Amino acid sequence: MKKQLKVPFWLRKFFLFFSLIGPGIITASADNDAPGIATYSISGARYGYGFLWIILLITVGEVLVQEMAARMGTVTGKGTADLIRERFGVRTSAFAMACLLIANTGTTLAQFAGVAAVGELFGISRYITVPLAGIIIGLVILRGNYKSVEKILLVLCLSAFSYVITVFVIKPDWGIILKDAITPTIKMEANYLIAVLAVIGTTITPWGIFYLQASVADKGTDVTDYKNTRADVVFGSVWGNIISAFIIITTAATLYPKGILVNSAEEAAMALIPLAGSFSSLLFSIGMLGASLLAVSVLPLSTTYAMCEAFGFERGLNRPVKDAPVFYSIFISIMLISMLFVLIPGIPLFQIMLISQSVNAILLPVILILVLILANDKNIMGKWVNTRLSNYLGYALTGIIFLATVALLVGEFLPAT
Repeated sequence: MKKQLKVPFWLRKFFLFFSLIGPGIITASADNDAPGIATYSISGARYGYGFLWIILLITVGEVLVQEMAARMGTVTGKGTADLIRERFGVRTSAFAMACLLIANTGTTLAQFAGVAAVGELFGISRYITVPLAGIIIGLVILRGNYKSVEKILLVLCLSAFSYVITVFVIKPDWGIILKDAITPTIKMEANYLIAVLAVIGTTITPWGIFYLQASVADKGTDVTDYKNTRADVVFGSVWGNIISAFIIITTAATLYPKGILVNSAEEAAMALIPLAGSFSSLLFSIGMLGASLLAVSVLPLSTTYAMCEAFGFERGLNRPVKDAPVFYSIFISIMLISMLFVLIPGIPLFQIMLISQSVNAILLPVILILVLILANDKNIMGKWVNTRLSNYLGYALTGIIFLATVALLVGEFLPAT
């Protein structure tokens, strides 16, 4: 009789955890999308490691917000839009959905622009890469169920490792990185404040709240297993922001000392070639492609879930197309509109991205207030309402984002200095 190999306890726990993760890490990884990578790249090139301390603070805020969304999805079995409609009525729900639709369609367009940019870095026309990406993602969503789609999205999350490898190829000074990461530095400059707001806006997003709660509900997580969902959310948020930090480190270590400023992620990838070698540039580009494909899958799903929840249509990846025609029609429509816009010659993609981020900035404080009210409603959450600490931190975060949003919007109408 053969003796069975005994698997160490820690290794069993490790594999058990990775069998349970899903919505949390997918949502956080999708936050590091094309606009996000551009934001982190620009910030690292312009301000160096001095921008890293902001990532530490944002991580706390993201964990707080995403945990509330996941808890509501687990306890109620409903998405954010569903609860908003039931608690606040159709008008509030319709306003939130209109803003979300505009913002998410614009941001989905930006993800396809990221796919196009990476393809063109390798000499492949956007007229090939964009339709190909759209067809592959469309088939995955239309032909799969929740479990199969989740597995594919988790594989796409692995592309983020390319940024980790890039940093170790570059070999920065970790002593300086640690020192700057724990030493807050604030510059009262317009560009610096806009960069801070952009980082907040690309990390804590309305679509992320809607997608996470809807996917937790769609997954059918039982409240008795909520500790695993919470671990997924915390791990996902921390991991996503570690990747954000590595993107900043990449450009801070190479471009910042040379005074090289970039205006996009693809410019950063190109600038890395003479400074860190073509391999680093390749890894950076692979990370951007994977992030864009992940986000271009998640963003339309976020919108689709929310729209169907708000107006009472059948939804969910576990439903076949014939049982949820509106759900899949909205998804395909957003994909097609975004793809067609990217393929229009000379279209101002950067301006469209700015508009979508502005709408997100306006929507986020509103959604956070609604989420905080819902998370404290005992009729909805029972004993799973927010703790006092969660409320204090939640309202403080909302206030900071509201003031930041006002500053951003005012800044848009003031002459540049």
